Amino acid sequence: MIDETYFYEFVERHKDMLWHVCSDYSLGQAWQIDDAFQEVLCSIWTGLPSLRKKESEKAWAYRVATNTMLMISRNQQNRPTDPLPDNLEHLIATDDDVLTSIDYHHLLQLINQLDEPDRRIVRMHLDGFNFKEIGRDLGISRDAAAQRFNRAIKKIRQSFQYA
Repeated sequence: MIDETYFYEFVERHKDMLWHVCSDYSLGQAWQIDDAFQEVLCSIWTGLPSLRKKESEKAWAYRVATNTMLMISRNQQNRPTDPLPDNLEHLIATDDDVLTSIDYHHLLQLINQLDEPDRRIVRMHLDGFNFKEIGRDLGISRDAAAQRFNRAIKKIRQSFQYA
């Protein structure tokens, strides 16, 4: 059984990162970011008992959110969802300026054009993971993660200049 208080505290600690994953993967999709966030919360709720004590909470939450978003993207289903309960409404990001910024959307599109490992490295770094954490999550060294990040950023800069 899951401790509801622990779940709320867990989501509160990681809500910004979870929101970023949802908004990044939702770009240009028919379903709404709120629905995606709700799906991620459901995945966290059901998966929380599998979180091992020695595992990084932040990395686990990021992996669950990313995998949920990839599953949603693959399914391409427009399932109706209920609105978030009132006690979770405060978790929804409200910075509409960031989400509607043309440069922000363009940057996300450029990131989405990268190969999957590079895309994941850039997203994880933007969500506050250091290269040691990224390397551990991907099974590569810290230096390899940093090197791949720098190469990916060069590709993004080149694409941004020519756009």
